[in-house]
Amino acid sequence: MSKGLRKQGFNVGRYQAGSLMRQLELKVKSRKRFKVTTDSKHDLPIAPNILNREFQVDVPDRSWASDITYIWTCQGWLYLAVVLDLFSRKVVGWSLQATMTANLITEALAMAVGRRCPLPGLLHHSDRGSQYASEAYSKELEKYKMIASMSRKGDCWDNAVVERFFCSLKTELTDHMLYSTCEEARRDIIEYIEMFYNSDRLHSYLGYLSPADFEEQYWKFKKAA
Repeated sequence: MSKGLRKQGFNVGRYQAGSLMRQLELKVKSRKRFKVTTDSKHDLPIAPNILNREFQVDVPDRSWASDITYIWTCQGWLYLAVVLDLFSRKVVGWSLQATMTANLITEALAMAVGRRCPLPGLLHHSDRGSQYASEAYSKELEKYKMIASMSRKGDCWDNAVVERFFCSLKTELTDHMLYSTCEEARRDIIEYIEMFYNSDRLHSYLGYLSPADFEEQYWKFKKAA
């Protein structure tokens, strides 16, 4: 809160921010418990865990991480697949669909590739769910000349950056909403990703910059060097 106020030009320290929050009766939103949704009980080929929790990456589009989560609506479940660049924690690709199929994740990957045009050899990390281990998705990774990496069985910490994004999305938005339709949820989630998380949300890991600002700063330094 203090960092956000300072970014807007208000000279407010950490303790003063806490005092203001108490005066305004503002409270931090609580998190819901984690629910496992990955189906790893299959006979499809599993890639080794090449990433091995090396979440600190020095350049853009060298390592991406992907995963799927779910959002409840009165029309049923809405599934969200994302692709994050580990360099900036930016969501570079996403897809929202009413079914959790291979098409859900290939659509998110296609958006990421279209936006970023990565060079061959990019490391693509995911869990070992049947969608990511499918022949269709493996062919997509081969087409884009990406190297597949998968988490160890039942270990969500191997994909902690994406899990953290999902936690932020649900804590800050969807856990406190009851959506009447999938389209209503879709609009909210897209706005959260594109207009807030990527553009404005401050990350302590990024020195309290947003993913967009962090990348902009990187390219400015790169150009000046």
